[in-house]
Amino acid sequence: MTSKLEQLQDILTPVVEALGYQCWGIEYISQGRHSVLRVYIDHENGILVENCATVSRQLSAVLDVEDPISSEYTLEVSSPGLERPLFTLEQFAAFVGDQVKIKLRSPVEGRRSFQGLIRSVEDQDVVVQMGEFEYLLPIDLIEKANILPNFE
Repeated sequence: MTSKLEQLQDILTPVVEALGYQCWGIEYISQGRHSVLRVYIDHENGILVENCATVSRQLSAVLDVEDPISSEYTLEVSSPGLERPLFTLEQFAAFVGDQVKIKLRSPVEGRRSFQGLIRSVEDQDVVVQMGEFEYLLPIDLIEKANILPNFE
């Protein structure tokens, strides 16, 4: 059985890619009548508002036909931005050496929030260094992760 998020990824990713963009990630935040479906798109030349509008129109049409979400929701299409969210092990691997803020679904070593340096990716774990300690955080436990921009 596939999750709602996996179902949405299966429907939306090919549409985004057919338009020439990378589907960086999808978030579905279920909040009763105020649910949000957020689709992050990326491109080697960057993302403009017009790109988001184009993708949004196409996704809206596909979502109207496929109807994967039975309740009311708002569709948002956005670039990943400076505080780029990370969704996959490949994305974490691409940002080794960067600072990250991670929130877990359940605690590891008594904590759910981590902020530190991405050291590596090992099997299904992200290795984050905080001070002199390293933590192995299973990708399946990561609820939310964002790059912390470095302005130096």
